[in-house]
Amino acid sequence: MSTEVAKEKDIQRQWYVVDLEGKVLGRAATEIARVLRGKHKAIYTPSVDTGDFVVVVNADKVHLTGNKMLAKNYYRHSGYPGGIHSINAQDLLQKKPEMVIQAAVKGMLPKNPLGRKMFSKLKVYAGADHPHSAQQPKELAV
Repeated sequence: MSTEVAKEKDIQRQWYVVDLEGKVLGRAATEIARVLRGKHKAIYTPSVDTGDFVVVVNADKVHLTGNKMLAKNYYRHSGYPGGIHSINAQDLLQKKPEMVIQAAVKGMLPKNPLGRKMFSKLKVYAGADHPHSAQQPKELAV
């Protein structure tokens, strides 16, 4: 037997929509990352982007367990000396809830050009509406 490597022309991409209302952040992010990588497909190949598109709605209604709302910090740096900025999860969920989901999923993808290509297929929206209804996304249970 020989191992078959997926070709770009053989990949058929689907669109999925995930509603995060009342869901736990980490558990939802692992399922989203799995679909973005393509691990749910039989033709999965680690060196080829076989994943699907994922649209996340209600990102502002996601939950964090334990004391993470206050204890978990997100950092960014301006590039200047002393230019580090931090914000806790509770404040970031109020300001930019999309960034919380994006940071969780991005950390679960490969850290290379292939991972950045996979990450570009993630679309996150704070509310219940999204502009991707023309793609007829299927419901993804997380």
